[in-house]
Amino acid sequence: MEPVRRKALVDAALRVIGDHGSLGVTMSDIARQAGVSPALAHHYFGSKEQLLIETIRSLLRQLRRDTVAALKAARTPRERLSAVIRVSFHADQFAPDTIAAWLAFYAEAQRSEETRRFLVVYARRLRSNLLADLKALLPADAAERIAEGAAAMIDGLYIRQSLKSAPIGIEASIALTEDYLNALLAATSPSRPLDPPGERENHIAPPRDK
Repeated sequence: MEPVRRKALVDAALRVIGDHGSLGVTMSDIARQAGVSPALAHHYFGSKEQLLIETIRSLLRQLRRDTVAALKAARTPRERLSAVIRVSFHADQFAPDTIAAWLAFYAEAQRSEETRRFLVVYARRLRSNLLADLKALLPADAAERIAEGAAAMIDGLYIRQSLKSAPIGIEASIALTEDYLNALLAATSPSRPLDPPGERENHIAPPRDK
């Protein structure tokens, strides 16, 4: 029962942070969303800060599990790059509440060393996952530059998606990032194949301004 209730509180924290758009929520807010008493929430986590840290840990654990599974299913370096991109925009991670939580944690990282440390772990993992397979396709210096650019693009699309009046969507975000990689791979090593088999026809063009 304890793991179930702890997960329910973490899920509730994500929803409440998403509703508020910041970490300025109370343990009572989170407990109410989870359908438990504030006393029980404090019993499991001790403080709001501990619950928030567990929330970001939970996001990172899920992202890592999804990434490992996707990479195992990929056969080539180019397919592995596509796997990293697709996982980055998985529906669970790219949901409005989760995006709001990520942005709130980035804001908190300006004040909290512990939060900053978790976000540095995320950034390093993303860069490492991209760089490992880019190095199989390109010289090291080009691979590093493109990995940084792709990671920045992924993070930027999260910010764009947070503008609820002009969301860009999952498939369009994937297509934009794939197009960025294809353009840089072609410019740096034009003799190499670009899209993994079957990928290009699945791309959805990004929306155009009218």
